[in-house]
Amino acid sequence: MPPLPPRLYTLVFALIMSCMMSLLMSGIITWINTGLDAGFALRWLRAFVVAWAVAFPLVSVIAPLAHRLTRRLVRPAEP
Repeated sequence: MPPLPPRLYTLVFALIMSCMMSLLMSGIITWINTGLDAGFALRWLRAFVVAWAVAFPLVSVIAPLAHRLTRRLVRPAEP
């Protein structure tokens, strides 16, 4: 697969970040709330789908703000 154009960076970042965070958080919270049993995987999948549907648009909007705030807080590397 050839690399995507730079204009898609924020969208691809949001897609990947929201997927990873939703997968991990929904799994951990489902495990804490309901435990590991025969129905765990299906409950986790359902929770993940809902979480990702919310997380992707939010990360798409919030990521640029997070990048700006980080640039203000972190000093650039010295050459």
